[in-house]
Amino acid sequence: ILTEPKNAVIKQYKAMFEMEGIHLVFTDDAVHAIAQKAILAGTGARALRMILEKTMRELMFEAPSDPTIKEVIINKDVIHGDAEP
Repeated sequence: ILTEPKNAVIKQYKAMFEMEGIHLVFTDDAVHAIAQKAILAGTGARALRMILEKTMRELMFEAPSDPTIKEVIINKDVIHGDAEP
């Protein structure tokens, strides 16, 4: 759901950022952290999108307005709220 299907959630975010000229990278540990949080939430696939939306919301508005940002890396610390992208 996150990475494999044609309309995978992470692919959608990458496409949105690419339209703004920003390369978006999700590390393997970030994808694993998203899955772990979804399991703990107990709401299945819906939790995956919710977790990503919460993580990406602010970044989606800030990054495109900063011309110095060319790449954004999302790792497990970002997903857990312990670091900035």
